[in-house]
Amino acid sequence: MSEAAKRAAARAALDFLPTSGVVGLGSGSTARLFIEEVGRLVAAGRSLVGVATSGDSRALAEHLGIPLLDDAGPWEVAVTVDGADEVSAVLDVIKGGGGCHTREKIVNQASAINIIVADDSKLSRQLGEKWPVPVEVLAFGHQATRDRLRELAPTELRTRDGKPWITDAGNYIYDVKFGPLVSPAATDALLHTIPGVVETGLFVRRAQRVLIAGPHGVRSLEPSS
Repeated sequence: MSEAAKRAAARAALDFLPTSGVVGLGSGSTARLFIEEVGRLVAAGRSLVGVATSGDSRALAEHLGIPLLDDAGPWEVAVTVDGADEVSAVLDVIKGGGGCHTREKIVNQASAINIIVADDSKLSRQLGEKWPVPVEVLAFGHQATRDRLRELAPTELRTRDGKPWITDAGNYIYDVKFGPLVSPAATDALLHTIPGVVETGLFVRRAQRVLIAGPHGVRSLEPSS
């Protein structure tokens, strides 16, 4: 997606923000542009306070002068705007390409409204057609957890510069290649039965609106009831 299309999606999300209140600040390239737009609103006098879903998002918000609540919670978030790696036809989502999905899911749960911003290349019929499922696991015993994950599907430790990718919470990530998922909710529940699994990148029925940027502008999608 072009920078202009990402910016258009980020700006479209501004329409869902309260006049004043708490906003969840997502992670990723499009969410970064949204945070920049929130920074402009705050600089112009809008009374918005952020909850950051990652260390990078916190650092950017602080740089832009956006007031932030601490990471401990609890929070009452009016709207969270976040990105996605894959969006299904029923608007379920895979997140975690940036390794922030556990924090993102916690803020998502605390939010009255969740808005996903993405480009049309992220759309698929079923989750898993384009992305593996990121699974955050404890570093302790992670190879034992890996073996349990491999009983379900091919599983790879995510690395960066030849070393395990470390999340903001100090955990590891395994990418589990299920392929197209008939029931993302059932898969999510199954993964949570494995000791050592902290959280998955499956966001099932967690988006109230999805803003999709494409060559003809931004489409606003809502899940069917």
